[in-house]
Amino acid sequence: MSPTVFRHGPYRFYFFSREETRMHVHVQSAAGEAKFWLESEIELAQNYGLNTRQLNAALRLVKEHEDEIREAWQAHFGN
Repeated sequence: MSPTVFRHGPYRFYFFSREETRMHVHVQSAAGEAKFWLESEIELAQNYGLNTRQLNAALRLVKEHEDEIREAWQAHFGN
């Protein structure tokens, strides 16, 4: 299961239900996918195909929606 937290433009922000416990969010677009840690600070964990401009846009959106992502994480994973 991969619940979508939100969509913005070409990006989908989501979680994998059975993955590591460190808080993070995945970002997907037609160009590729990235994963961002939310703990201890927001930072890029992995990138598969997004260029610098796309990564910067995704990072900006993660930061803008940080509270929403954290609330969705708590609601989904319950910790």
